[in-house]
Amino acid sequence: MTNPYEVLGVGRNATDEEIKNAYKMLARKYHPDNYSDNPLSDLAEEKMKEINEAYDTIMEQRRGSSQNGSNGGYSNTSSGVFADVRNYINQNRLEEAREILDGVPLSNRNAEWYFLNGMVLYRKGWYDDAFASVSNACRMDPNNLEYRNMLNSINASRQGNFGGYNTGSYGGGCSTCDVCQGLICADCCCECMGGDLIRCC
Repeated sequence: MTNPYEVLGVGRNATDEEIKNAYKMLARKYHPDNYSDNPLSDLAEEKMKEINEAYDTIMEQRRGSSQNGSNGGYSNTSSGVFADVRNYINQNRLEEAREILDGVPLSNRNAEWYFLNGMVLYRKGWYDDAFASVSNACRMDPNNLEYRNMLNSINASRQGNFGGYNTGSYGGGCSTCDVCQGLICADCCCECMGGDLIRCC
């Protein structure tokens, strides 16, 4: 791979924030969706892969990782981008998380992408879309417990187990089982996002 700093158009002394800004600017410019039905679409997708790989390489180097992503495949070098998406979600900076996810070409959207996309949608309150996205993640990586737990939490939200999110009528109100199930689902969601656990005795 060519010099990753040159790919992003920044110097080696650039701050992490400057690198992220350069990445986001290039991702917007070369996103394959901008070139649909365009003879340059293949070139844009290749450029997007190069930009993603350059960003990941720089971030991994700066984190002191011993791995430099020499395997070359996007799925092997995506940890830097997806780690940033997770951080943005944890900070509730959903638009920034969405922007990075949108920069990943369709052909490179793996189970982690669909999981994180579902997390963003879930945080926005779009439960049906979130469920569909995390369902894709579970299909692609059926043994991942984090994905499965999140899918169960989203499904509970869709069915109205979190009180105010239900658009239908409650009739007789919540039973003790409903409250406990809601707390268990909230606990799963909290664990997925790395927060403190909710304990129900």
